[in-house]
Amino acid sequence: MIEIEKPSITLIEKKENGKYGKIVLEPLERGFATTLGNSLRRILLSSLPGAAITSINIQGVLHEFSTMPKIKEDLTEIILNIKGIAAVMNTEEPVQLLIDARGPRELKAGDIITGGEVDIINKDLHIATLEEGAEFIVELEMEKGRGYVGADRNKKDSHSIGVIPIDSIYTPVNKVNFLVENTRVGNRTDYDKLTLEVWTNGTIEPEEAVSLGAKILNEHLNLFISLTNHIGDVEIMVEKEEDARLKF
Repeated sequence: MIEIEKPSITLIEKKENGKYGKIVLEPLERGFATTLGNSLRRILLSSLPGAAITSINIQGVLHEFSTMPKIKEDLTEIILNIKGIAAVMNTEEPVQLLIDARGPRELKAGDIITGGEVDIINKDLHIATLEEGAEFIVELEMEKGRGYVGADRNKKDSHSIGVIPIDSIYTPVNKVNFLVENTRVGNRTDYDKLTLEVWTNGTIEPEEAVSLGAKILNEHLNLFISLTNHIGDVEIMVEKEEDARLKF
């Protein structure tokens, strides 16, 4: 029978208004820290669901190379700023948002009219600078998705002239680092310690992101477990009562 001592997992640090978290998992059998750290990092950066703007329609603008009078930024820069909007959607259907602003003023993400179906997290995000006499009216479409979707895939037959599809970055995780170190268990020093650092855009807690990433990985691994009927009942992890620790 295979017996592996069950490691403990702890959220040891959380800051930046809940956008950053550091998680430690130890002790792990040699090699498992790299396997788990690398797998979770890939999943966290590519497979978690989120919300993003998929297209914009600016009044008086027909394409992404158009110029906009009395607005400091060019359209390319404004689109880049819009891509940085972090939001939580309370519906599964696409949502129409609106910008209706006149200068002089600084336009921020918090000025977007969302209704009750979208909550913008980074309200102070700079969108554009409007000069005296500027009029900036924009319709934006937001959708739920996963990972990264290019502008070409956001094109729809229903789009009217002037609608500009943009790249969508759905993932709520901005950055993931993992560190593998040696740790001691009794007289043995060949165990692994995994430290996982996660930065999010504020729409999800770091520990929730890790839990969801692990769930996605687990669901895929279960497909291999189901190849035989009896392996699913085999106990692998053994938790020593005196070593049980608090988990998040």
